[in-house]
Amino acid sequence: MRPMLLPPNQPRRFYAGGPAIAALRGTVPHDDHVPEDWVGSTTTVFGHARTGLSVLSDGTVLADAIAANPEAFLGPDHVSAFGPDPAVLVKLLDAGERLPVHVHPDRGFAARHLECHHGKTEAWVVVETSAHDPVVYLGFRAEVDAGVVAAWVDGQDTAALLDALNRVPVRPGDTVLVPAGTPHAIGAGVFIVELQEPTDFSVLLEWEGFDIDGRADGHLGLGMELALQSVDRSAWDGDRLRHHRTDRPVPADRGGVRPLLPTDADPYFRAERVRPDPIARLDPGLSFLVALDGGGELSTQSGGDMPLRRGQTVLVPHAVGAAAVSGDLDVVRCRPPAPEHALREPDSGAPARHTA
Repeated sequence: MRPMLLPPNQPRRFYAGGPAIAALRGTVPHDDHVPEDWVGSTTTVFGHARTGLSVLSDGTVLADAIAANPEAFLGPDHVSAFGPDPAVLVKLLDAGERLPVHVHPDRGFAARHLECHHGKTEAWVVVETSAHDPVVYLGFRAEVDAGVVAAWVDGQDTAALLDALNRVPVRPGDTVLVPAGTPHAIGAGVFIVELQEPTDFSVLLEWEGFDIDGRADGHLGLGMELALQSVDRSAWDGDRLRHHRTDRPVPADRGGVRPLLPTDADPYFRAERVRPDPIARLDPGLSFLVALDGGGELSTQSGGDMPLRRGQTVLVPHAVGAAAVSGDLDVVRCRPPAPEHALREPDSGAPARHTA
């Protein structure tokens, strides 16, 4: 088995974006509402049977290829812990406009109400910013009563919603962990690599002015009253904000490989910045590489070598063994959680090997 170059995979969405992805990849946008590139996806757009699934260069649907040979793609320890599920979804996301304020359910809520053992904790690695004042919005500044949130949503009081959130400036290289349940929005002109649990679960708190009917489609089919129970209404003070930007001291590079995310992300996904010095060695295991800049080579223990350059996304299966990146490259390596972080059944200690 060899590393696999992943073609663009950009489903149409209800908000604008896409030029920054095209500039990175060296392509031409086919629509002005393709702000996401789902990298190595075995996840579908909510409510769709196939949209969102990645297709390999030979026309094979990645989910089918993994199902046919899970241990080669994922590794036996991963399969034992998580089943034949990559347990992570990676995206390129180009916010051509400010995203609406929204929330993703956590695992407990998803298991109780959506028949899925994944919620949608996510993390952002900021690649570029094009706005004059690039920001994201994260968590309520003070605890908010459930009735107040419901009134804001029902009245589409965008000003009140935004004023209640922390406004967080960002710049290239920043990372932000967004626990499931946290109300948030990404500002216009912010381009990120996003890691997330592999679902498309979103509850919209705002939809006015966007190409979506939130009253009909913004609550995952649960009804807004129930869906709003997924919202974390607690206060996010300065210490909490700083913790979710990073709580991991920046270590010396391991030959050009540096962890990016706070340790709280470990049960959901892992991310590393890879900058060869002069070579960066990658331990075995499923990973998705996003080349942000430069050019060089990816070599593997199995002999599957390939050129690697800016704009490419590559799936590295477990079966290729240890790998190395060389050259003048800047790469984000995205990985599923380690097997010791296997999903647990809600309210029990038993591993959960089945997902939606």
